[in-house]
Amino acid sequence: MCIQDSEQVNEGMENLAISNTDDNFKNQSLHSEAEFQHTQNENCGKVTSSSPSVMRNSFPLESISEDTTIADWKQILLSNFLPVLRSGDWSDIGGRVDMEDTHICIADLAKNFGLNILGEDAISFYGVFDGHGGKGASQFVRDYLPKIIVEDADFPLELEKVVTRSFAETDAAFAKSCYVDSALSSGTTALTAMIFGRSLLVANAGDCRAVVSRRGLAIEMSRDHRPCCVTERTRIESVGGFVDDGYLNGQLGVSRALGNWHIKGLKEVEKGGPLSAEPELKLLTLTKEDEFLIIGSDGIWDVFRSQNAVDFARRRLQDHNNVKRCCKEMIDEAKKRGAIDNLTVVMVCFHSEPPPPVVFQRSRIRKSISAEGLANLRSLLED
Repeated sequence: MCIQDSEQVNEGMENLAISNTDDNFKNQSLHSEAEFQHTQNENCGKVTSSSPSVMRNSFPLESISEDTTIADWKQILLSNFLPVLRSGDWSDIGGRVDMEDTHICIADLAKNFGLNILGEDAISFYGVFDGHGGKGASQFVRDYLPKIIVEDADFPLELEKVVTRSFAETDAAFAKSCYVDSALSSGTTALTAMIFGRSLLVANAGDCRAVVSRRGLAIEMSRDHRPCCVTERTRIESVGGFVDDGYLNGQLGVSRALGNWHIKGLKEVEKGGPLSAEPELKLLTLTKEDEFLIIGSDGIWDVFRSQNAVDFARRRLQDHNNVKRCCKEMIDEAKKRGAIDNLTVVMVCFHSEPPPPVVFQRSRIRKSISAEGLANLRSLLED
């Protein structure tokens, strides 16, 4: 595989949850900028005139860099480790009239489409697609996207380019389908996860979310694409769009999605537009510290914080270690908490055993106050 193995394992992370904000997303160390730019330029150069236009990724493939000490420690964790994948899924219409979410779980992507790849690890494929304005787009993308990924000439050697290109090609193909049958007109967000060997590659366009549990710590593998996000708003305005009361062009609550060709001013096949179907990619090298992956539609994240979802799932897996049952229990809990949207959860465990209890050591840093500070405090209290 051409994808780089460079995710930092940070011991200090066990005391810090990574939040789903622009600032935290930017502050993570990035995959080699020069190397990624070269990859992107190659990608743009390979698209033929008959292929849909592929914009340069606004956000480089993320992969945390590592210093020598961390790298040595990571090698210990990686030695003799290979994920044992167990997956489950559950969905519910929630408080909606129609079910517009779709999802997919494929244990061996190539084999599923009749492709035999010698000497390569099986590539597992998981996806959640949150439709809006109808279910035509979410069903189309669920069925078409994995197929077009496998049929790409660069599959499986250059998955980064393949996935980005396939999102664009799927979006263009759906536009043609809508032209033939206007009843299909709708849109969908899309989040996919591909696992091959120790590597996890997440591609996201929209507000579904993927979260990994690392020894009980929530690590977000995606960022919600909302028009009000600073980086998304900047991109939108740079191509002539605008944000009104948190909505893209006053019409859509997400800034990236596939479909929506029927909404005037959001995008055009040749020119693009403020609504982008380009996925944001993030890569993680799995170690034995990584326990499971949760992918959920936005209805789940309306009532669960990322860390809360990890805590909930860990407790359930420790109780019964049944992945599908855990997904159902998470959706049941979301409904109890007042979730009103369609609800979908896909979960992938990386071990056959349930997550172990986590004991966090107390900080050894003593906190003290100077004599001067104590005097000032007393003075304030006396006043």
